[in-house]
Amino acid sequence: MGIFDKFKDALGRSREALAKAFDALRPGEKLGPEALEALEAALLGSDLGPALAQELVDRVRRAGADLEAGKSAARALLLERLTHGQGADGDVLRRAAKGKPEVTLMLGVNGSGKTTTSGKLAWHFRRRGEKVLLGAADTFRAAAADQLALWAQRSGAELLRQAEGADPAAVAFDAVSKGLSGGFDRVLIDTAGRLQTKSNLMEELKKVHRVAVKALAGGPVQVLLVLDGTSGQNMVSQARLFHEAVPLDGLVVTKLDGTAKAGALLQVQQEVKVPVQLLGLGEGPEDLREYEREAFARALLP
Repeated sequence: MGIFDKFKDALGRSREALAKAFDALRPGEKLGPEALEALEAALLGSDLGPALAQELVDRVRRAGADLEAGKSAARALLLERLTHGQGADGDVLRRAAKGKPEVTLMLGVNGSGKTTTSGKLAWHFRRRGEKVLLGAADTFRAAAADQLALWAQRSGAELLRQAEGADPAAVAFDAVSKGLSGGFDRVLIDTAGRLQTKSNLMEELKKVHRVAVKALAGGPVQVLLVLDGTSGQNMVSQARLFHEAVPLDGLVVTKLDGTAKAGALLQVQQEVKVPVQLLGLGEGPEDLREYEREAFARALLP
């Protein structure tokens, strides 16, 4: 399945939500305050965010009686925002450079799909013959390391894990060190899920990042934040607070095939200024796709 068809299939619920918002405006009906308020409420329900929802309503209002012109203007604004967002298209799945391993730190709250995404990334890299090490730095939840072990077995990657309750920073250091000494192309470090509002957990995350950078003799260590696409606008506060703790290189948005809230991606990128790199569009490893803004925009817009 081509990337556009894959996006179109996965984003069906989000596209329908946007279509219903605009279809609520019927030709021939009076475009008064009540109709515009209903449109704004419907757009907010699509998790586009209050600022963009207001801009879209203003586009429709300025068109006056020409409702179709108003809808076209609003659609053009959405297309502009979708295709001219932060950063470039995703390039996480590119082939690793030769030399020292490319190290990636995976962050996120509990249940975002962080461990699964780490395993899927390992599967992608192993498919083209790269040597991959998975570091199980979520040492507080034995099930996370067990899940990562299954992905290592499935993908052919190697796994580094330590005893339950071990220092996560020590696991990160050992993983990077093994990556260097063992000639690995990739080291993917899966950290524990944590609420972005818990300052002690965020301080621990800063330590894990510092230790990984130090082990790699100054880095660079790529940092990806995994966000649950069904959480809508909650992604904004998560991205902002994680970014304040550890500078992010990219966002991974999972579970987009099961939500009508894909529009929240726009709000996240605009407020946090971090590019979307990967999208989770299904359960299989092949359903983890790089973000391509043109295909995404065409698939999302009704």
